[in-house]
Amino acid sequence: MSNKTVLVTGSSSFTGAYVLSELKSQGFSFIDNVDKSVDLRNYDSVVNLVNKVKPDYVIHLAALSFVGNTNINEIYETNLLGTLNLLRALDESGLNLRKVVLASSANIYGNVEGTISESQKPEPVNHYGISKFSMEMAARQWKNKLPLLICRPFNYTGIGQAEHFLVPKIIKHFQENKAFIELGNIDVYRDFSDVRDIAQWYVKALDSKEVNLNVNFCSGSMLSLRDIIHELNELSGYTIDVRVNPDFVRDNEIIRLCGDDQLLRTIIDIDDRKSIKETLRWMYNSK
Repeated sequence: MSNKTVLVTGSSSFTGAYVLSELKSQGFSFIDNVDKSVDLRNYDSVVNLVNKVKPDYVIHLAALSFVGNTNINEIYETNLLGTLNLLRALDESGLNLRKVVLASSANIYGNVEGTISESQKPEPVNHYGISKFSMEMAARQWKNKLPLLICRPFNYTGIGQAEHFLVPKIIKHFQENKAFIELGNIDVYRDFSDVRDIAQWYVKALDSKEVNLNVNFCSGSMLSLRDIIHELNELSGYTIDVRVNPDFVRDNEIIRLCGDDQLLRTIIDIDDRKSIKETLRWMYNSK
């Protein structure tokens, strides 16, 4: 394949850094520091970026990804309107795009018990989830014009993730040998993947044949925050005191969130993915 230039929005994000590393290892070209040169909320700025890069592929990661973000306007301006600006600019560019991968979120499914497949009816319960589902719905306007693939990542973590996310927060407490940690509900269950696997899947998705498809990025299994704390108790050799702080218990908390990875397995080779134990050990040993 001669033309392999990828436009990655959100390239300076936690996920973006790993995606750029994976692209480099696979021989793709990309423009670095994209996030510093464009505001996705400004259409003219997006048009200038697309015309400058002239990408063959797009991986759209840019978003406000913290569920607890209280700036509601900013969530929708970035996650919905920013995406619409990008898709409109790509459509009007006349480029022969090979694949446009959009990062959505498993938060669109809402509070669903059991294992969730892509056919599950979305019922988001927070503004982040609503903004991502709205983005998916709006993107349908380009389903016959752009080679879209929408990815719905479930929870994932790794070195470099901000400490207001739960797993890095917990890891940090163990690294510093803290006597106790304040958390919200630790009996919430999540489907955790390693960010290195997620990045690899985004890059592999570029060469998949499927378009106009929604696909879960997930491990197909889940564990609770209590389980993660237990693993770190074993890894660190001491037991931390967990104190429940009511201020950390979210309204509309999603209790059990687990993805069905069957479709993912059919379009991407994911047999070498890492276990959550490997991920926790990697993060803990990074101190």
